[in-house]
Amino acid sequence: MLIRTFITLLLGSILFIGGPAAANTLPDFSSAPATNNGKPWRIGYLEGGEYIYYRKIFTATIRAMMQRGWLEAKPLPETSGEQTADLWHWLSEEASGRYIHFVPDAHYSAGWDDDRRKSVQQAVLSRLNEQQDIDLMIAAGTWAGQDLANDHHATNTLIISTSNPLSAGIVKSADDSGFDHVHARVDPDRYLRQLRVFHDLVGFRRLGIALEDSDAGRSYAGWSEAQRLAKRRGFTLVPCYTLSDISDTRQAEASVIDCFKTLVKNTDAIYVTTQGGITDNSLPRLISIVNQHKIPTFSQNGGREVRQGILMSISQAGHRAVGISMP
Repeated sequence: MLIRTFITLLLGSILFIGGPAAANTLPDFSSAPATNNGKPWRIGYLEGGEYIYYRKIFTATIRAMMQRGWLEAKPLPETSGEQTADLWHWLSEEASGRYIHFVPDAHYSAGWDDDRRKSVQQAVLSRLNEQQDIDLMIAAGTWAGQDLANDHHATNTLIISTSNPLSAGIVKSADDSGFDHVHARVDPDRYLRQLRVFHDLVGFRRLGIALEDSDAGRSYAGWSEAQRLAKRRGFTLVPCYTLSDISDTRQAEASVIDCFKTLVKNTDAIYVTTQGGITDNSLPRLISIVNQHKIPTFSQNGGREVRQGILMSISQAGHRAVGISMP
């Protein structure tokens, strides 16, 4: 019931009924509030580390739950930076109610630390299998999605804010996650659409992409999609390798700045991709570098970075759409 409701909140505008026949064959995706046999549904949360879009999308989902009546409508507290821990504490103390209980000690973050990631994953899996006190896990981002999209547990899991769950190995295909208890939204052509528009408008011959030299980094950057389009249209990809999923944000930021300084010298456009080193702190420096060299840029993440100075993107009308409808 609860996982279907969350899917409805995230994907409602995609679903449609084409007539009586369709109505008879579609499952019941009602999002009307309901208890778990008289008790609230217990929710936990896992993230690989702090990231601005995890907080934004999670916050938008909370607001959607309030709008739908699952939670009492209340103003959300002001939170600092990119972290979600303070919001989770507030939710557990102030927002838990008849239908939803945000379990106070069920907020987990690996802090972008590889060793900590393993111990956190094991702690979560042990809890899901032994204590069995969580009805739904929200997994924010690629690390969290990879750590819970498996058959090591059977707890319903909703994966949010993943750049490319298909290439990251989180889901088995665009049509089936591979696990009955795992749901992640997939838009396999998202990066191809972005790159086609960018190339149509700019006509670049050498496209620079700063990315981490890892499977996760290539997934974040849409590298395989960029390779396919480059081969089809005859332009060259110029990679520059950065540090992304690390606990030292300053070091990640410095690595992207160094890459931009290199890319502006040997490319005629830059695709600004999702990674730990592209932050509100580093973006002004990155924008200054590309502007000095008159290099056009395209933000993978959307209008927020365009408002900060990136040249263009394909955007959505805020994160409200992510929480209540489709991303």
